[in-house]
Amino acid sequence: MGFALVVAVVVLGFSMAFALGVGSVPVPVTDVLAVVARRFHFGDLGVSVADDQIVWQMRMPRVLGAAAVGAALAVCGAVLQSLTRNDLADPYLLGISGGASVGAVTVIVLGVPVLGLLGTSAIAVAAFAGALASLGLVLGLAAGRSGSLSPGRTVLAGVAIGQVCAAYTSFLVIVTGDRDAARRVLEWTLGSVAGLRWGTSVPLAALAVVATVCVIGISRQLDAFAFGETSARSLGIEVTRLRWTLLVGTALVTAVLVSFVGVIGFVGLVVPHMVRLLTGPGHVFLLPMSALVGGILLVWSDTLARSLIDGREIPLGVITGVVGAPFFAFLLRRHTGGAE
Repeated sequence: MGFALVVAVVVLGFSMAFALGVGSVPVPVTDVLAVVARRFHFGDLGVSVADDQIVWQMRMPRVLGAAAVGAALAVCGAVLQSLTRNDLADPYLLGISGGASVGAVTVIVLGVPVLGLLGTSAIAVAAFAGALASLGLVLGLAAGRSGSLSPGRTVLAGVAIGQVCAAYTSFLVIVTGDRDAARRVLEWTLGSVAGLRWGTSVPLAALAVVATVCVIGISRQLDAFAFGETSARSLGIEVTRLRWTLLVGTALVTAVLVSFVGVIGFVGLVVPHMVRLLTGPGHVFLLPMSALVGGILLVWSDTLARSLIDGREIPLGVITGVVGAPFFAFLLRRHTGGAE
């Protein structure tokens, strides 16, 4: 498994270098590497000012952000699938996407300022606030009198709150009848990393690294959940506290991601399943490999999104859906075949 991790790191690095050279102004990979080397003070290799600006200032924040978002979504998905023992669990399980959409759509359609902010800043803040509100409602509905969180109740509460949020956003868009606002809402709900700059991509990368390291540190406890709560308790694990910590933690990470890039589907759902085919269910390898594969998937998806059609950009959710849905169908068919 160690060799596979090294290969994944190399593939991620190559993917990012390739993505930095793709765009309306192509930049050779050698020049991309020269720009990166110059920025890290490894020597001036004769990089032009134009290439430096294009690669480092314009494309690097976007590519770094895509890798970070993909890694964080994949890790959150892997944790939630193990925690709930539900193969369909993804980072938006707790109604995060629905709540974030309520906040974002309210700002986009009605133009409501948030904390004196307008535009993309107001959308990000409103989306984060909506995600937190949705999380609070879901946990409040799902928690039993003892404070325990049943996986079944949690999933149902997330579905219920998500449906209410979807109804609100649809009603708001239809009632206003603003076609331009409807288009912007659709673009936001399908996700994009086009708006990421250094001030957001670096914190997102740090968040992805910290979240991945933290959950790797409790990989043994996550392994115990595969055998049920009774087995986990017999191993001395405080099941209720760990479940609350992980559910809230993954939800907060997802809320931050959604507030900056919108809702990007299938990454957190499909990547953990892809990785399990290689690593098996053990989380000590599953989690870091999921982070790397998630980063690779979203870097390539974003590269395709901005290069397939000249002069236009395809929403990221479309690309990840095209990649993820067939693979998920393959997994479903594979498991069905095994059951027969």
